[in-house]
Amino acid sequence: MQLDMCQRWNTGRSGWSKRPAIDTRLHSVESIPDDKTASDFVARHHYLGSMPAARFRFGLYREGLGLAGVAVFSVPCRDAVVSSVFPGDPRASLDLGRFVLLDCVEANGETWFLGECFRRLRTTGIEGVVAFSDPMPRKDMNGDTVMPGHVGTIYQAFNACYLGRRRSEYLWMLPNGRTLHRRTMSKIRKRDRGWLRGAASLVEFGADEPCGNTSEWLDHWLPRIATRKKHPGNHKYAWAVDRRIRKHLPRGTSHIYPKKGA
Repeated sequence: MQLDMCQRWNTGRSGWSKRPAIDTRLHSVESIPDDKTASDFVARHHYLGSMPAARFRFGLYREGLGLAGVAVFSVPCRDAVVSSVFPGDPRASLDLGRFVLLDCVEANGETWFLGECFRRLRTTGIEGVVAFSDPMPRKDMNGDTVMPGHVGTIYQAFNACYLGRRRSEYLWMLPNGRTLHRRTMSKIRKRDRGWLRGAASLVEFGADEPCGNTSEWLDHWLPRIATRKKHPGNHKYAWAVDRRIRKHLPRGTSHIYPKKGA
């Protein structure tokens, strides 16, 4: 399956366009040893603007331009995210936590990049990968589209197994179109590592600097700044990186792949 229309990112905004096929001779895929390089790239270009707990980070480098894409394979928020799909040690499976390519990357760059990442993961003993696509569009306070929503077209093109939708839930949407996630809110309440960055996303839009009881601070400012919206549930996909565990994935799911607008 080739991609006629390609979704690309730049400074947190996505766009779709037709483009020629990627010339792999001009590109390379390398492991990113430090968290900062990947985190800075994701913070600048991905609509979520945040970095998950990474186990593996890979960069797509373009000749003459440098880093043009990042794939972050992360620890899932719960073991059940992967153990419900792949049996055995949950540490042998990963969540594709972030995947972002700049708008200079040509068509089919996504699938070639993923293939190179999987080839490297296979040598580390990783057996499976899950990924989620978020179909809900995001708009900022000016009504401009920050993220149009996507149903996992890239994952479908890379022959992922479709596992259906996660349950719907309510989200807190910030004025810039980004989400204040439950994990971030929990960090703020408990003053866990990284809580200041989460609190800063509210201070940016008028909240006082947090002091004292941060749980009370969050309860006060959250409904004054963010908007509560119902999310329909993300689409879930999976791949058997180790071909020996393909038997654990349901077969023939491509006919139920969700389409744009679903």
